[in-house]
Amino acid sequence: MNVNQIINMVMRIFVRKGVNWGITKGTKVVAKRGKPAAPVTPAQASQSTLARETAKRARKAAAVTRRIGR
Repeated sequence: MNVNQIINMVMRIFVRKGVNWGITKGTKVVAKRGKPAAPVTPAQASQSTLARETAKRARKAAAVTRRIGR
């Protein structure tokens, strides 16, 4: 492996991270556009917390399933 290939690999990593960061930022900006900042009610807050916990449990279950499948 020559120096040029190593430099290209490293540059590809940084460029990919930069592009992904930019796409994520742009998507968030576009998604927020036109929406007024609405106050969050306690019911909505508890529901979002519950949804986050459920998603976390689902990710852990998927990881365990992958581990078992090996």
